[in-house]
Amino acid sequence: MPSDGKIVDQLYRTIAARQGADPQESYTAKLFSKGRGKIAQKLGEESVETVVAALTETPERLVSESADLLYHLLVLWADCGVQPADVWAELERRQGVSGIAEKNARQE
Repeated sequence: MPSDGKIVDQLYRTIAARQGADPQESYTAKLFSKGRGKIAQKLGEESVETVVAALTETPERLVSESADLLYHLLVLWADCGVQPADVWAELERRQGVSGIAEKNARQE
């Protein structure tokens, strides 16, 4: 298994393949069956848990919570039809652009 960013693409493909699968057989399929609102709620919960881990827990706990957060983000992307490549392209577009300038450009 790769230990670089390729794992995100592989995990996304696995997640996307679970759409329409039996919710009794797959946690991911169960999330999809509950709808976008539940997926977004789980992402929010994982976001909070990640922040708490960053502020009060060990680096190992932060790693674990970060993995949970990324997983739930990928489920949301798949539910919305967003491909990781879309996000990578947006990050690439922003590379080398001042964060302040990029934010100001979005407000125009």
